[in-house]
Amino acid sequence: MIRLQQLNLGDLNVGPLKRPYVALMMDVIGRGLEAASQVDETIQREVRKLPDGFMFDMRALPDGPCFVMQKDGDSTLSYIGSTAPRKPDVSLKFKHLNHAFLVLSFQEGTARAFANDRLLVDGEIAYAMKLVRCLNRMESLILPKVVAVRALKRYPQLSLKEKLADGGRIYTRLVKNLVWG
Repeated sequence: MIRLQQLNLGDLNVGPLKRPYVALMMDVIGRGLEAASQVDETIQREVRKLPDGFMFDMRALPDGPCFVMQKDGDSTLSYIGSTAPRKPDVSLKFKHLNHAFLVLSFQEGTARAFANDRLLVDGEIAYAMKLVRCLNRMESLILPKVVAVRALKRYPQLSLKEKLADGGRIYTRLVKNLVWG
């Protein structure tokens, strides 16, 4: 007989390296998404459909790491940092730091996190879906395929040439953004 036990989040062991790892990955994802929105046409098409001044964040509850982004111009996103100047239009919230760690260490994909009720959406679901598509596109381009297939529900058809060229453009833009702001 299989016994199901209720998960008590207060009892989860959050290792000393999980918080800094999640904070680092939140920063990398935010900055990577900013760079990807500056060079990838697929992401730009999704961002174009968001309202002007649209702001979103991704965070680990209750007081974990966070990144905030805002639509800048017609089709790009700007990384703001870890503090929103106003209430974001959409907030993607991991219910616990351990849940964020599972996703950000590529042990569980974003779609699986939603299915397992580890990730909440506060705001318009349609906008959240656009953001998840942007994140998935970025991950498919910048992560090695062996890692990306673990992070994504469905890995897209990408030629090696497309993956290297588009991924290289994102990494180049990321470095430029870091160096020259």
